[in-house]
Amino acid sequence: MSKESLTLINIAETAKFYTSLCLGTTAFLSVFAFLFLIPFVVDPAITSLLAHYDPVPVTCVATTHVYVEGISNCSWSSCREGCTKEATRCHQIYVNYTKLPYKLLKDDERISSWDVVETKFLINTEGCGYPPSVNCTQFAKQYGYGTAGTYFPCYYSRVHPDMVVARYSWDDTLRHLVLSLAIPNLLFVVSVGLLSYWYCPGCGRSCQKYMHHFPEE
Repeated sequence: MSKESLTLINIAETAKFYTSLCLGTTAFLSVFAFLFLIPFVVDPAITSLLAHYDPVPVTCVATTHVYVEGISNCSWSSCREGCTKEATRCHQIYVNYTKLPYKLLKDDERISSWDVVETKFLINTEGCGYPPSVNCTQFAKQYGYGTAGTYFPCYYSRVHPDMVVARYSWDDTLRHLVLSLAIPNLLFVVSVGLLSYWYCPGCGRSCQKYMHHFPEE
């Protein structure tokens, strides 16, 4: 065997080693990424889809805003920065809503009857999130404090009519769910498949055996 052939073999073996290392690392990280995404993306997205929110924002008005401190007082929160820790300070906002679409509300129109009154108002289905997308101080200023009597758009659940949120998009929710399920699993399958083909002694022979069943052109 010539020196050039040996050099090419060494280069190929080195490339295969580093490629295998990258594939193994990718498979390992994809598993942890998927486990990480389950509580933060997958579960909230599935819960939002199952809640079957009306995609057309309806009309809400804040009736009560309470700011409390202490774990015992924060049995629920309209907005919480962080979904894995107990809230020690929280904003609790209650609203009334009517199924009248917000975009159909006329200027200076006053609503006298509401479909649901004094129900809890959440920033999203989970009532929590992480900065910068979730800023509870800004949320409280926008929907609480001195905004009582001001109408604003909100989304109610057709399955649980007393569930009202400030943010919802069916397209975004579905896209986040599909991406969080597809990307880590696809990377894992491709990485493990290539590694199995290269290093599993029986995989290559099995593939060749099945190839014999196809007629040659």
